[in-house]
Amino acid sequence: MPIDASAVISPTSRVHADARIGPQTIIGDYCVIESDVVIGARCRIEPYVYIKRWTEMGDGNEISAVTVLGTDPLDKNFTGERSYLRIGAGNKIREHYTISRGTEPESATTIGDGNYIMTSGHIAHNSIIGNHTVIASCALVAGHVLVEDRAFISGGVVIHQFSRIGALAMIGGNVRVNRDLPPYFLYSEFDAEPRGLNLVGLGRAGFSSEDIASLKTAYRLLYSSGLRLESALQRIETEVPTEHTLHLVRFIRECKRGIARPRSGR
Repeated sequence: MPIDASAVISPTSRVHADARIGPQTIIGDYCVIESDVVIGARCRIEPYVYIKRWTEMGDGNEISAVTVLGTDPLDKNFTGERSYLRIGAGNKIREHYTISRGTEPESATTIGDGNYIMTSGHIAHNSIIGNHTVIASCALVAGHVLVEDRAFISGGVVIHQFSRIGALAMIGGNVRVNRDLPPYFLYSEFDAEPRGLNLVGLGRAGFSSEDIASLKTAYRLLYSSGLRLESALQRIETEVPTEHTLHLVRFIRECKRGIARPRSGR
């Protein structure tokens, strides 16, 4: 049976016969679930949620009211062919949120596990959101954006398409992201600028004092040494080669848009 016998579905909701609904999932009033949708076990779908075709989600997700998942991408190049939204397990997606499928045929927008996505925002086509991130209210994530694990995106942040945000980066409220943001750092100002390490986030993630000291050295080499970027990266690899500093170096070397830097004089 596509709909598990233990699932609870409000009689006011419309669930397509070809949708797959897992055990102990609860679907509230006036929801619409289209065909080719997969919802895992123990999910809770609040009233007035619309889940469109070719959306899949794992177990234990909580989707709040008036959210639309799997929308057609906001992209003039979209031709209407099959593409996907894939959501992992244990996510909370709060009220009035929209997440689009991929643009190109058979492509996907991907949301990992354990994310807390707050109200009134949008994640666009072909973006990849990692695990245990926080995306606060009214943040807008454009197409083809990468957000690594445990990043924190504050309210009102706008992220330009193809931007990349590193692990455990923290972005202050109402910031515009138009360059890649290397991991582990704080960012503020209108155009995102680095403002030191995300010490609170690193501490919560269990980073040791030695890990943090190495990242502080890496930060100084990147932004305060006056070195050219490649020279700074080579110094980091040589002088403080830890798991986290080497991830920082790899992230920066893979950048195509350039990285955020402090404005001169700051």
